Amino acid sequence: MNQTRTFLIFALLAVAYLLWMDWEKDYGPKPAPAPVASASTAAVPSADNGGSVPGATSTTGAPATVPANGGSATAEAKAQLITISTDVLRLTVDTRGGSVVRSELLHYPSAPVTKKDPSPPPVRLLDEQSEHFFVAQSGLATAQGNGASVAPTHLSVFQSAQTAYQLAEGQNELKVDLTWQDAAGLKVTKTYALKRGSYDVSMDQRIENGSTVAWQGNAYEQLQRAGQPNNRSWLQNYTDPAAHSFFGAGWYSPQDKFETLPFTDFQKKPLTRSITGGWAAMLQHYFVVAWIPPAQEANGYSTSIVNPDTAQPYYLIRTVGPSLSVAPGQSLTSASRLYLGPKLQGTLDQIAPGLELSTNYGWLTVIAQPLHWLLSKLHAISGNWGVAIILLVLLLKAALWKLTAAQFRSGARMRKLQPRVTALKERYGDDKMKMQQAMMELYKKEKVNPMAGCLPILVTFPVFLGLYRVLMESVELRQAPFFGWIHDLSAPDPFFVLPAIYVLVMLATQWLTPTTGMDPTQAKMMKVMPILFAVLFAFFPSGLVLYWVVNGATSLAQQWFITRQVDRADHKVKTA
Repeated sequence: MNQTRTFLIFALLAVAYLLWMDWEKDYGPKPAPAPVASASTAAVPSADNGGSVPGATSTTGAPATVPANGGSATAEAKAQLITISTDVLRLTVDTRGGSVVRSELLHYPSAPVTKKDPSPPPVRLLDEQSEHFFVAQSGLATAQGNGASVAPTHLSVFQSAQTAYQLAEGQNELKVDLTWQDAAGLKVTKTYALKRGSYDVSMDQRIENGSTVAWQGNAYEQLQRAGQPNNRSWLQNYTDPAAHSFFGAGWYSPQDKFETLPFTDFQKKPLTRSITGGWAAMLQHYFVVAWIPPAQEANGYSTSIVNPDTAQPYYLIRTVGPSLSVAPGQSLTSASRLYLGPKLQGTLDQIAPGLELSTNYGWLTVIAQPLHWLLSKLHAISGNWGVAIILLVLLLKAALWKLTAAQFRSGARMRKLQPRVTALKERYGDDKMKMQQAMMELYKKEKVNPMAGCLPILVTFPVFLGLYRVLMESVELRQAPFFGWIHDLSAPDPFFVLPAIYVLVMLATQWLTPTTGMDPTQAKMMKVMPILFAVLFAFFPSGLVLYWVVNGATSLAQQWFITRQVDRADHKVKTA
C-alpha cells in the first residue's frame, strides 16, 4: 500500500467518524412517550408535585415522604428570590425550597467580547425559565408513622434575612442562612457557603429538634432539567460544537468509575444504585453541575422523568443520604456540596475524585487527556493556545521523524518507479494477478516497501481524533484568541482562511505523492479530496484546522526535503 492509498483511507475514516457522530446525534433512538406516569416518576418531588423519595427510609423501616404541599406550616407564605454573589459566581436562590434556580458564571461571557458587544452577559448555567429549565434542589424527607413533624422539602418556604448577599473586598467566604420552623418546634437551617474564586458551594441542612417527638428521615439532593431543544436545523446542529457534545446525566462511583445516561435512555435504563464516595451530575458542553455527597456516606442514586407524558418532561437525578434520627432537644447537620462551573482539567479532580472525567472524551480519554495536559504545559510557556497547538505539532513531528522519514523515502522511490510501473501495466493489460506479481518483484528488487506509508497513518489518526475531542470539549479553549481574525479557537474560522490554506497544502502534497499502482477510480477520488476537506474544515473549530494546517505543512516540508535527498543520492550513484 502506497502513501496515497493510506492518505485516502485516513481521509475516509475521518469523514466516516464525523458522519457517524452526526448520525448518532440526529437519528439515534428516541424514547417513546410514556402513556401514564409510572409509580417511580409519580413519586418524584418536583417543582409541581410531591411524593415519596425512592430509597429514603427511616430506622423504623417506614418510607420517608415528601407531601405535595411541602409539609410546612409556612407553605402558604410568599416565596422570593435572593441573590448571592462572589467574584466568579452569582446564584439566585428561591426561598421556596432554598433551591438554586439560576447560576451565572461571571468570568465566562456567553459570547465573545467584541467592539460591537464589549460586555456580553455571563453564561447562565442553572435557569428557571421553562425552555431551559435547570435547577438544583435539596430537602429533607420525613419518615412515616412516628408522629413527628414533617421536615421541609424543596417545596417548603424558607425565610431569609436579606434579598441580596455580596462577598466583600478582603472577604474569602460568604455564608447565607435560610431558615424554616414549624409550630411544633422543629427548625431547619439551610446554609450555603461560597468561597472566593471557587465554583464549589457547600450546602448544609441543620436540623434542630425542639419538639417532643424524635425526627427521622433522610436528606436528599437532586438536579432537574429540561431536555435539549429540538427546534434547530441540521446545519445549525452541525456547525455548533455543543450539538456534538454529551448532554445528559452522569455519575461516578469508585467501583465503576464515570458513567453517563443520555436523556433518551432515562426511561429504558433508569439508575438505581447505592454508591459511597461518588457524585451525581448533569453534563453539557464545557460546563457541569454536580451534587457531591460526603465521601464516607452511602447514598442512594436514582434517575427518573417528571411529567413524562407531557410536551415538556423534566429529567431528574437524585442522591438520598443515609437515615437520620434527631431526638428531642438534639440537633444534627447533613452536609453536601454543589459544583456549578466549567470543566477545568487539573482543578476538578481536586474537588472530587473522578470529577475531571465530566469532560467527556468518551473512548478517546486515554489519548485526549495526555494531549490536554501537554497543551496546557505548552500554553503555560507560550501564553497562547494557538501557539501551543503549533508547538504540539512540532513535538509530535520530532517524535515521529524517523517513522515518517521512512514513509516519505519509500514514497519518493515509488515515484521514481512510476514510469516502469506504467510499462508493466501496458505489458500485462487486464491480467491483474501477473501485474501484481511483477510489481512486487520490482519493489523487492529496488528495495521499496509499499507498506511504509501505513504505520504513520495508524499513529497520527488516533492523535487527530483525540485532539479533535480536546478542542471540542476543553473549556480552556472556549473563546481563546489566536492571532488576527481568529478570536475563538473553538469556533470555525470566520473567513475560511485556514481551510483554504489546507487545500493548498493538500494539492502540493498530492503533487509530491506517487500515484504508482493507483487505479483510475482512486485517482479521481484523490482529486476530489481537497474539495471535500475544504467543505468539512469550514465548519471545524479553527484550532483543529490550525493543527491540521501546521501538521500538513510540516509533513509537506519533510516530504520535499527527503525527496530531494533521494534525488541527490540517485544522482550521485548515476554520476559515480
